[in-house]
Amino acid sequence: MRDYSTIEVVRDGAVDWLTLNRPERLNALDGTMVRELWDYFDALQSNYRQRVVVMRGAGKGFCAGLDLTWFQKSREGLPPGDTDAGPGPSLDGIILKMRACPQAIVALVHGAACGGGFNLALASDIRLAGRSARMNVAFVKLGLSGCELGTSYFLPRMVGMSVAAELMMTGRFIGADRALAAGLVSQVVEDDELEAEARALVEDLLAASPIGLRKTKRVLPRAAEIDDLASVIALEERTQLQCIEAGPFGASVAEALGGGSKTRAE
Repeated sequence: MRDYSTIEVVRDGAVDWLTLNRPERLNALDGTMVRELWDYFDALQSNYRQRVVVMRGAGKGFCAGLDLTWFQKSREGLPPGDTDAGPGPSLDGIILKMRACPQAIVALVHGAACGGGFNLALASDIRLAGRSARMNVAFVKLGLSGCELGTSYFLPRMVGMSVAAELMMTGRFIGADRALAAGLVSQVVEDDELEAEARALVEDLLAASPIGLRKTKRVLPRAAEIDDLASVIALEERTQLQCIEAGPFGASVAEALGGGSKTRAE
């Protein structure tokens, strides 16, 4: 584990508690935070010991998006991302690495989750919201398109095209209750209950087999892209066979299935 200055990572067994830690700036993203988040999620890509990441914000909000004050004053700007020298830290790289890492990511959203901060929540697997949560697509308010960092990928799949178009075209805030009704978050609790609710959820996530949890994260988005039911079922069956063969109880499950899994796997 590296020492970070804008994020805090507390490792509790197989669970990482990741805190965005610039509370004086509502955890807004500057160049250092982008590099540190990229570095953290990059290190998780082949780390199968860690099974769950709980991401939250210190202080009054989750993440206010890009730190515009820093951006206007800094000559450095945001890290450029992929270059001729190879892939490097970038905001879009963080989103892609969150989706590629084998860990289940749980976002605890309270207060502001705007722009890039909203995308960090969207890129998570599960979102729990505190009553104070207010999320929006800030890019369209800045003279830019509302399509940025995967927003046009995530939102329509979560809330449907109409609600996604409203949020992305207007930059309107969506609060916790409407987010729950729209399917953007799975649960709403009081802000001071978020950690306790997360711990209960983590306990259930860890009750799943490690490979089962990883495969579920991998297959869900792939299945959503396939229109043919038979193809989805085939993908699921291949995944189940992989879990059976890798699991400690694979032989007994294969026997219960009639001993055919080995032949089908081959």
